Amino acid sequence: MSGNPHFSPIDWCVVAAYLLVLVVIGWVTSGRMRDEDSFFLGNRTIPTWAVALSILATTLSAATFIGVPELAYRSDLTYLVMNLGGIVAAFIVAAFFFPPLYRAGTLTVYGFLGKRFGYPAEIAASVMFLVGRLLASGARLFIAAIAFSLVLYGTTEGRHLMAAILIFGSVGLIYTIFGGIRAVIWTDAIQIMIVASVAVISIALLLNAIPLSTGEIVEALRFHGEGKLRVLDFGVTLGSPFTIWSGIIAATFVSTAAYSVDQDMVQRMLATRRARSGGISLVAATLLGVPVVFAFLCIGLLLSIYYGRPDLMGAMAPVDTIEDSKGVFPQFLLHHLPAGAKGLAIVGVLAAAMSSLDSAINAMASSVMSDLYFPLKERWSSKCGRGATPVTNSIRNPPPTTGKADPVAESRLAVLAMGLALIGFALLAVWLQSAGNQRLIDYALGIMAFANAPLLGVFCGALFTRRGNSATALAGMASGVLVVLALQPGILRQWSEDLQIAWPWWWVMAAPVSFLICISVPGGKARKTN
Repeated sequence: MSGNPHFSPIDWCVVAAYLLVLVVIGWVTSGRMRDEDSFFLGNRTIPTWAVALSILATTLSAATFIGVPELAYRSDLTYLVMNLGGIVAAFIVAAFFFPPLYRAGTLTVYGFLGKRFGYPAEIAASVMFLVGRLLASGARLFIAAIAFSLVLYGTTEGRHLMAAILIFGSVGLIYTIFGGIRAVIWTDAIQIMIVASVAVISIALLLNAIPLSTGEIVEALRFHGEGKLRVLDFGVTLGSPFTIWSGIIAATFVSTAAYSVDQDMVQRMLATRRARSGGISLVAATLLGVPVVFAFLCIGLLLSIYYGRPDLMGAMAPVDTIEDSKGVFPQFLLHHLPAGAKGLAIVGVLAAAMSSLDSAINAMASSVMSDLYFPLKERWSSKCGRGATPVTNSIRNPPPTTGKADPVAESRLAVLAMGLALIGFALLAVWLQSAGNQRLIDYALGIMAFANAPLLGVFCGALFTRRGNSATALAGMASGVLVVLALQPGILRQWSEDLQIAWPWWWVMAAPVSFLICISVPGGKARKTN
């Protein structure tokens, strides 16, 4: 199909207005850019509430908007238990991890490792983050393309998914290049409000479309298959990602890593006025995320009746059928919402996608510039006899520019490069994910383990002990990657067809290994980075 007949001119106007607002915000905030500190951290003057909304927007992402309804459509409510570990992790990070990271005064969280273990540890951590974030955010961009492809073409064929990725990926890249972290945070604040509104509207429309009372819907869900209202799974198998044990233990590891060693998340917290404000924004975002996630799970449950129970729908049963559960929620939005509301719904999908895209490319660019480009540039200048200057990742002692170099222009070029790289991997993800039948939410969340799990172990060694040196930090990172690699399903099956370890447990097994190797020797004198 060349276009979607269910999308009206009114809907297109709604989408166009939304995209225009994003570009305008990027242009307005671009006037405040003077150096890399203002571009990547907003001079640490962003309000706490805005940072909280931005964190929430990025946490929910397109994987939540599309993947969580699919999860409930196919199974039950057990995914909700992952929020238990997330809440615990938010308080742990706010109290123990973030204050020393904030006080370090570095442009990125990996600058702290540079101060503690020396520049080799900083550069290794930065590279691990860049690779992991490229994979994870590229996957999320691909997930968002499913809905946008349905809007543009009415299908989710590979070539149409690729076209969708190129179109809205380019828009997100444009306003992030102009506005830096300020554009990211203020657009995220708007976008999370849109996402939440679409969830509420969708639930109301589904309740109205299903010819059953609320009590009858609950009963139908309770006795459907093994029961779709199950929240707590007390199974002791490591092969299930959403048991109560995963939610309490594994999710705490996963979320602690995400909130403390992932520059994509920590960057917004570093942009607040003080460490306490960053911690408050994280806790607030985590608590606000619980009802939003529950709303999207409810959407998936209602869709399982709407599309999967024609015996209950009767004459109200939809004429369209679900061929691929990955597109179940977007298909409902496009086929069964009135004109104008469809446009708002797709804006919600785009908002979820943009909030992941803009923050990822800005965080990646900050790491490239602060952890790689500026230090290596100064080292090169020193070797060329242009004056020895200290390698630094500090907002208190920013790297001096040489010649006519403009740090803001260089930062924008880094954003452009990272955006193109992320879009490129999202295109690759179209082929990678189509090769299997993995649930979207598992695919998007599990892939970050390769970076975050080893980094969590090394950061714990750096923050809470005085042991370790550059060599053991590097060894800890490498060993953690190998552990995660060994836990992949394809490799585990080489040992036993029945051996399965779900993705949340990868953090639990890899992080302690990295930690123990990192602290295996007494602490040495770190090479200072400022």
